[in-house]
Amino acid sequence: MADSNFIDYVKIFCASGHGGAGSMHLHRAKYIPKGGPDGGDGGRGGHIILRANPQFWTLIHLKYRKHVKAEDGEKGGAALCKGKNGSDVVLDVPVGTVVKDAESEELLFEMVEAGEERVLCKGGRGGLGNNNFKSATQQTPRYAQPGEDGQEGWFILELKVLADVGLVGLPNAGKSTLLSTITSAKPKIASYAFTTLEPNLGIVRYYDDRSFVMADIPGIIEGAHEGRGIGLRFLRHIERNSVLLFMVSAEEESISATYRILLKELEEYNPELLDKQRVLAVTKCDLLDSESERRVKRTLPRKIPCVMISSVGQTGLKELKEMLWDALQK
Repeated sequence: MADSNFIDYVKIFCASGHGGAGSMHLHRAKYIPKGGPDGGDGGRGGHIILRANPQFWTLIHLKYRKHVKAEDGEKGGAALCKGKNGSDVVLDVPVGTVVKDAESEELLFEMVEAGEERVLCKGGRGGLGNNNFKSATQQTPRYAQPGEDGQEGWFILELKVLADVGLVGLPNAGKSTLLSTITSAKPKIASYAFTTLEPNLGIVRYYDDRSFVMADIPGIIEGAHEGRGIGLRFLRHIERNSVLLFMVSAEEESISATYRILLKELEEYNPELLDKQRVLAVTKCDLLDSESERRVKRTLPRKIPCVMISSVGQTGLKELKEMLWDALQK
């Protein structure tokens, strides 16, 4: 995983800029030996800003940037000159990024709209110059405000992949094969478990130039919600999908039992996932003869749309696309 370009979790330290101090300057000129206060205000410290950029799909550009510091505001000057504001630092992140406080793990906000900008660390305000404190009884104030300190802290950025359809299944259930068959994506495919170690996205072409995005995540095993396998690391990607396509291999002893295992893992992780539209695909049906296929069909769950498919044999794929499209419209 170290060599992968897909990074969906980073921990960074951010510090906004300190505000500049106000000036305590008193006006002096050739014929004005005792002028009044003319100290300017200090400039604001730079913000740390996150921007949702649809051109980004991973957090790898932040993996080796552990410390982010914005510029301090400049001090105020004479003749009511205001100090320059510190430059903001804008960090582009993929749409679907979740931001948490690293210490408390409190959810701060989510970046879900393209172009959305959120201030992560607010720059300190600049201090007021002594000109702001003059009055009838205090005509020559010899003090000014210091600038406010900026904000700082450790933050966790997590990416939840945005897709219309998410593939859910045990390892080696044929998810990557399906993705490579009905999209132009080229995920790694092999006959052993956990071939997929990172989410893969592909665009499924439908009729009349319509399309939808499909996401393949690493296989889920029983106990994934407790951290077994690599479940916890990637289960969060399912939260962003509109429709869940459950994939169970025809080689399984019981299609319904395997489906219930997958359903239970999602429920244990986040019960709200069960509110999503679901479709069940029985994969590798090219391994079944006619009698075996009829026997499998009789055991399928009744409360979910089901389809028998073979990515290798190119069977059932048209029906699957239609089921997924109908589920997306709901």
